[in-house]
Amino acid sequence: MPEMRLHDPRGDRLYLNAEERGAFLAAARWQSARDRTLCETLHWTGCRPSELIEVTPARVDLSVATIAIRSLKKRKDGAGRQKIVFRTVPVPPEFIDTLNTAHGIREAQRSRKKAVAPIWNLSRVRVWQIVKGVMIEAGIPDAPHRSPKGLRHGFGVHATVQGVPLHMLQRWLGHAQLSTTAIYADAVGREEQDIAARMWK
Repeated sequence: MPEMRLHDPRGDRLYLNAEERGAFLAAARWQSARDRTLCETLHWTGCRPSELIEVTPARVDLSVATIAIRSLKKRKDGAGRQKIVFRTVPVPPEFIDTLNTAHGIREAQRSRKKAVAPIWNLSRVRVWQIVKGVMIEAGIPDAPHRSPKGLRHGFGVHATVQGVPLHMLQRWLGHAQLSTTAIYADAVGREEQDIAARMWK
């Protein structure tokens, strides 16, 4: 399995910084309800597109503002069988309200059939295209970080900058190993330098 990193071999970053994440959210608010909530879910949870398209109304907890996401990375239990792992990620209550309004989550949860139907009935490729289009509208430069993966890495860096403990971030991102999550701590120094550079101007 290739080692996860936050910079490519040329040193270009592979994550969205705070300004780019803000611009992405602002651009997403001008999209259709479907595309807006899709982009905001990726932004607020750090999930992968393949995980996003499995989210159903039943996995949204409106009362505590969380979304349960099935980790799609293959894991084995003690007997060597593949196990299913869910992680619960907290999101802002205002976003849960938006999600409920746009997709009728509360109403869908009352129906056994609708509760288990995907909120976004799209392919992973289509999700990638939507996100990329919104990033272009947001003015994010044509660089390696302009991708859903860049958004996921941006979530990790932002959480670390905000002081989220690594073990909690590990759970939110669905990493099997804490050493994988620890790469976000290395990016904080670069992010802090960007902030300091703006302060010195």
